[in-house]
Amino acid sequence: MAIEGAELQISVEEGERWRRTMNVIVPSGVVSSERRRFTGELAARVKLPGFRKGHVPSSVVEKRFGQSLSQEALDKLIGAAYREALSQQELKPISEGEVDNVQYEPDRDLTFSISFDVRPEIELSRLGGFKVERPAVNGLEDKLEQVLGRLREEKGTWQPLEEGKPEDGNLVGVEIQRMSDGEVGEAQPYQLVLGQGDAIPNIEEAIKSLEVDGSGDFVVRFPDDFPNEERRGQEEHLHIRLDSRQHLVLPELDAEFAKSLGEFEGVEDLNEKIQADLEKEAEEQAESVVRGKLLDAILDANPFTVPVSMVDRYVESVLGNPEGVPPDKLTEAKEQLSPQAEHAVKRILAIDRLSEIQELGATKEELDDRIGEIAEKNGDTPARIYASLQKGERLEALEREITERKVFDFLKEQSEITEARP
Repeated sequence: MAIEGAELQISVEEGERWRRTMNVIVPSGVVSSERRRFTGELAARVKLPGFRKGHVPSSVVEKRFGQSLSQEALDKLIGAAYREALSQQELKPISEGEVDNVQYEPDRDLTFSISFDVRPEIELSRLGGFKVERPAVNGLEDKLEQVLGRLREEKGTWQPLEEGKPEDGNLVGVEIQRMSDGEVGEAQPYQLVLGQGDAIPNIEEAIKSLEVDGSGDFVVRFPDDFPNEERRGQEEHLHIRLDSRQHLVLPELDAEFAKSLGEFEGVEDLNEKIQADLEKEAEEQAESVVRGKLLDAILDANPFTVPVSMVDRYVESVLGNPEGVPPDKLTEAKEQLSPQAEHAVKRILAIDRLSEIQELGATKEELDDRIGEIAEKNGDTPARIYASLQKGERLEALEREITERKVFDFLKEQSEITEARP
């Protein structure tokens, strides 16, 4: 079904946040013509008793399928008129159209309105002259100790302790039975490390009061911040038995330990590798802060609004598919995320607009060079890396990575970047 643009009467209303409402009038002559054509098409396809296929009179089709015929013809008319009106007005919706105010009767003008969002037109007049401070890199020595401690814990072994009461950091094996109205439930075995939040505080306190092979009856209360709101503040009677208690024995920080982690000659070599990784990570974090501050300065200097539909899609991408979440909780989560989502969408659009007006998009040569770097690092061929990225639908992400780097390199040249004191 095709409708000539000259046959339509169209007006467009501009709403807030790039919302557009298009009012359309389809002349009665077009409505009648399309209705007859659609009825004829149906008559050629339908098969009814007493008539040969393709020879059912249109009047019979109208009488037999009148209501459904009207609805289907209306849907097709609105769809065709909508597409033609968009083409005539040179509008490109970024959200699904919402049809309203439909007035339709055979042999009369069809009128309807349809609302949708369009992509925002962003003007960025000020791109530089900002002062941004790069955060200092501090505390790497403490982080080095933390990494070494974590690596030793991963290589540690659990050793049993027969005497004494459990402490934080101990791995305990317990059996817990729920007691209600004098009846004791089935014992359920659990293993947990104390002090890591594996159990509610009252249960951990109860376990710490026992010795191995000891047991006791306890009344525990669920904390006010317990994830399951229905259990908050509730009390439960439990019988708890402590079956085992173990503590973690850490390996010595020596050459043997270093070699167990990879091709390291000794502790000094291991420390240098960890230090280099920490410095690289800290530099990347500092660069991320600079980028964020520059973008925020751009947004403050060049304010613009974004469509609600873009924010909603971003929120949905963050939440994923939260099955089983009550509708009211889902609505609450969306409301909480909306401000951050709107800011994130503005950042994305600003980067896209900057790359467009400054012609900073990733080129084919730059993409090939980046793929070559990845191939060399992984000991593979560029062709295989390209095929893998294409199969995993990650080429676009790589192009965006290159584009964003070029955009931020440009922005840093336009502003003053100072280094914070350590």
